[in-house]
Amino acid sequence: MGVLADHAIRDMLTRGEITASPAVIDAQVQPASLDLRLGTRAWRVRASFLAGEGRTVSERLSEFEMHQIDLTDGAVLEKGCVYVVPLMERLALPEGIQAVANAKSSTGRLDLLTRLITDEGVEFDRIAPGYDGPLYAEICPRSFSALVRPGMRLNQVRFRAGQSVLNDAELEALHKESPLVNGHAVIDQGLGFSVDLKPAEGTLVGYRAKPHTGVIDLDNIGFYDPAEYWEPIYSKTGQIILDPGAFYILVSREAVHIPPDYAAEMAPYLAMVGEFRVHYAGFFDPGFGHAGAGGAGARGVLEVRCHEAPFVLEHGQIVGRLVYERMESRPDRLYGADLASNYQGQGLKLSKHFASSTK
Repeated sequence: MGVLADHAIRDMLTRGEITASPAVIDAQVQPASLDLRLGTRAWRVRASFLAGEGRTVSERLSEFEMHQIDLTDGAVLEKGCVYVVPLMERLALPEGIQAVANAKSSTGRLDLLTRLITDEGVEFDRIAPGYDGPLYAEICPRSFSALVRPGMRLNQVRFRAGQSVLNDAELEALHKESPLVNGHAVIDQGLGFSVDLKPAEGTLVGYRAKPHTGVIDLDNIGFYDPAEYWEPIYSKTGQIILDPGAFYILVSREAVHIPPDYAAEMAPYLAMVGEFRVHYAGFFDPGFGHAGAGGAGARGVLEVRCHEAPFVLEHGQIVGRLVYERMESRPDRLYGADLASNYQGQGLKLSKHFASSTK
């Protein structure tokens, strides 16, 4: 029972439960997930949608399609528009195995809303046991237009057998055995985390996306000047006011540890503390921030969008929670130890596309 590790994902590939054209490459297999690749064509649609029971995505595309875009030589997905892109991978899940998807970390930090949809799907990013069919990415650039190409990996899927989520008692026991945060653990339906608005050095506490910017080519790593796309946010008082509709990059006060036999997901909403979303790419691999995997704790980057009304955010305020899940078995490779990992040991950090993003 638990989240399937990399070697189990490879077994699924061998059995034909995961297929792809072209074939899956080794770099797609992560410690507890599989990266998914964009196909060669995108559909611009009038609105986001789910296929719904008894209906396929292709049927709904004919209903909502505005036009088609060939991605072969690269194409720009415009800010504020909604696109559906068939993925190169498809699934034939056995009974007893369900799948859950998330945007990858760099995708979320670009405010590139990316969700998985399937035939007969009634939820985003959730695939029921026994599903046999194609996969699609729904992509909506929220802050920046993005240049994409076939094979780019914007989201990832993980596979789960049975009930794997730790309850609070189990989480308390795990924290005593292997501390999950550097300090007091607030455990209530998961591990609570708070926002850091009083950094140890300086007064830079985050970034806010600028409203009018150029296109970001997702293949360009360490390329863009943050000043062209982001407004730095400073605070001397330990508080900031979030503007409705604006997108912020902030950081958690806690340094998080994910032991090798566990994975975690950051819950995107915690409605009782304010009407804002704190994460769009909320999956943490086994070994993230863990001392045995080259980390000494890694703070969670918060991708924040405020809703409805301006909201005062204060240092140390609880803004979300981490839900821990047990792995079915330990991965062959851990995040940060055996894989090149952009965000191991991170603090406040923009996506990998920006130069000197930690300054």
